[in-house]
Amino acid sequence: MARFLAAAAAAATGVQVGSAMVATRVVVDQTGPTSLALLRYVIGFCCLLPVVWLSAGPVRFARRDVLPIALLGITQFGILIALLNYGLRFIPSARAALIFATFPLLTMVLAAALGHERLTLPKILGVLLTIAGVGVALGEKALQGGGAQEWVGELAVFASALSGAVCSVLYRPYLRKYPALPVSAFAMLASVGFLAILAAGEGFFASPPRFTPGGWLAIVFIGLSSGVGYYLWLWALGHAPATQVTVFLALSPITAAGLGALFLGEAISGVSAVGLACVALGLWLAHWRAPAP
Repeated sequence: MARFLAAAAAAATGVQVGSAMVATRVVVDQTGPTSLALLRYVIGFCCLLPVVWLSAGPVRFARRDVLPIALLGITQFGILIALLNYGLRFIPSARAALIFATFPLLTMVLAAALGHERLTLPKILGVLLTIAGVGVALGEKALQGGGAQEWVGELAVFASALSGAVCSVLYRPYLRKYPALPVSAFAMLASVGFLAILAAGEGFFASPPRFTPGGWLAIVFIGLSSGVGYYLWLWALGHAPATQVTVFLALSPITAAGLGALFLGEAISGVSAVGLACVALGLWLAHWRAPAP
């Protein structure tokens, strides 16, 4: 049951990330990318804080664990987003989504190298099939050319995926030691401090933010859903192998494509259904367990 709930939580997070991508497109032209990330996680932290306080009260972290959890939060919520947003300046979003889809593959390799997981053929095939499914769903858009320095964008997005994979593997000891809710809140708070420094460079604190009513609604949705989504993400990482959690990120570009077509009028091809089928089969293979003899 715990593995099923972890898979459900990871799937919900995958859908949340894709939904946030679409909402981000609504508001990204109204502020800087780091300023948007700061608002996202300030709202997310404010969403988690009262729940943490009411559920179990403040949790005391061991002194030796404070810095590692803070660094994981800064990397997961700050550096990852900064690298991804930087990469999107040079390459199309579809190609960025395809590169970022290597997240579970990188997680699987790192987890196996550190002895946290055992590689199996179904798991390997499942992860590769989800990446292929994302590529099929995105189609030619993933191959469209970017600017003259597109390799810079590709490297930045790959580094973003790698940083997320590292965090997904290294979070597990702390999620076994502490409840996921306070770990989520503290990690997000650490990222807020980091992002505030970067947002200051964009002039975020020079004047009050100005958004359209639709922009404010998008920001509130992104922030609230991120608070819930990252709690579910860390809870899943504490109850299932990292690869079986991160593989659900393949749902993000599929969700973004569907919602983009529904709400933003973006084109979507019929072959996307084939990509979705590949992703579904890949998810099944990644979670397949041989019957006991």
